[in-house]
Amino acid sequence: MSAPHILLVEDEPHIARGLVFNLESEGCSVTHVGTGEAALEEIKRTDYALVVLDVMLPGIDGFEVCRRLRQRDKRLPILMLTARTEEKARVRGLTEGADDYLTKPFSLDEFLLRVRGMLRRSEWYRPGEIGGGYRFGANEVWLEDRRARTAGGAVELTELEVRFLRELFRNEGRVLTRTHLLATVWELPADSETRTMDNFVVRMRKYFEPDPARPIHLLTVRGRGYRFVRDAAP
Repeated sequence: MSAPHILLVEDEPHIARGLVFNLESEGCSVTHVGTGEAALEEIKRTDYALVVLDVMLPGIDGFEVCRRLRQRDKRLPILMLTARTEEKARVRGLTEGADDYLTKPFSLDEFLLRVRGMLRRSEWYRPGEIGGGYRFGANEVWLEDRRARTAGGAVELTELEVRFLRELFRNEGRVLTRTHLLATVWELPADSETRTMDNFVVRMRKYFEPDPARPIHLLTVRGRGYRFVRDAAP
């Protein structure tokens, strides 16, 4: 297997040097650019296994880069790095399409752990390994191929969306607590803010619910979490 090729978008040279060194020590091939504009040009020329994207960049910021990358490729794993600790910044990063994020300063071990996990999961969902679709309502979902067919049309799924749906499908009819979902889907500690999850669920309902304001498949269980119902009552 060839070395996974990672695009690192980081404008602080000393941070970039350290990340490049350690990623290459892990057996990865790394291309480093220092601006969002350079990242968008680079992505046109080369296929990458993962993008590590800083938020605070000169010119186009990381949020806008993430949005444009996600428009171009729904499947490309994106790990955002941010010095901002506000909840709204994290929510915006995930809303724009990031699969995961780390807040600076972060430990090198945690960074490498996140990278390994994202690369491993992206291998699980390689295109071409299409299994039977999972049907519910007017929807059909192929997790292995990261795609869905809905009443509103075709949807290409991000890695995070696939992880969320996989957990729902495995636990059909059961209440999944916020703590459980944070740990299994977002890989975050139980005391993390959950508005990120709520905004994410709103987006998923827009994909799959006949009326997102009155969900029949992805139900909120007040004070606990969410429950997935495959065959909704008429």
